[in-house]
Amino acid sequence: MDVALPFLAEGVDEATVSYWKVDEGDRVEEGDDLVEMFTSKAVFSVPSPGSGIVEEILVREGEVVKVGQTLCILKED
Repeated sequence: MDVALPFLAEGVDEATVSYWKVDEGDRVEEGDDLVEMFTSKAVFSVPSPGSGIVEEILVREGEVVKVGQTLCILKED
């Protein structure tokens, strides 16, 4: 399952990766925080949409990500 940056707010179409709260190979449960991100107006975490193993992290800390862009790949149970 691709985990993408969700819709944030009207007029906000990108965010910057602050830091990952998980590593590749970590097991996560649905709702666990995966990554902390920020915009010019807010700091927020992106939760896991399902349970499984973080297979691959596709963006690194400090990178700017567009809404809908894949952040990581989650291998579901």
